Amino acid sequence: MAKAGHAWSRPAAGQGEAEEDEDPLDARIARTGCLEQHRQLQECMAERQDWRQCQEQVRAFGACMARRQQRQ
Repeated sequence: MAKAGHAWSRPAAGQGEAEEDEDPLDARIARTGCLEQHRQLQECMAERQDWRQCQEQVRAFGACMARRQQRQ
């Protein structure tokens, strides 16, 4: 499985070593405990190209982030 990341926060293709570094946004999301929900949302978006068709994943990620906010 290819690593899902944020294209807008990555260097341009062809910069080999930089592409293997962990995406800073993914690292921040991992610290929330919601990384799996985030990856599922990213995979849905990559597959369907329309966030409206990924509402289940949007809600799951949002609920996870809301739980984190309540714990703080």
